[in-house]
Amino acid sequence: MKRLVLAVMAFGMMLAGAVHSAEELHNPGGIGGLESLRGASELEATRAADPMKRYPRDQGTIDSDYVYQPPLVPHTIRNYEVSKNANKCLACHSWKNANEMGATKISVTHYQSPREGQVLSDVSPARYFCLQCHVPQADAKPLVENDFQRVDALR
Repeated sequence: MKRLVLAVMAFGMMLAGAVHSAEELHNPGGIGGLESLRGASELEATRAADPMKRYPRDQGTIDSDYVYQPPLVPHTIRNYEVSKNANKCLACHSWKNANEMGATKISVTHYQSPREGQVLSDVSPARYFCLQCHVPQADAKPLVENDFQRVDALR
């Protein structure tokens, strides 16, 4: 009896797969009537790459838009390595190099252990990967319309 039930189930699955494959031949991939920020293009279709974003040079410090916002990076970070083995940001922004490089020093909070608040002699491992919080500000139009307003106290 078990063999008969298993055989019927296997035949049903095989039949469903054949029907599904026939549908794919008529409409491979498909978008199901949905449209994303990429438009109504098929997932398998190759389209031209978007133009590279432009990062204004030497735009100085960028004002914050909300309280506790991590400072934005006012320069390009193309080819910057930030990995467990190296951190290009620290070449300019560490307390040791900042004055000589004319860069902003990283905050003292980056030298504190997150749990105990203990002051460390080097950047805390929890704060080592700068690009988790700090991002460059590209000169690009928003992907979606918005009416965001800066916090009044920061104007």
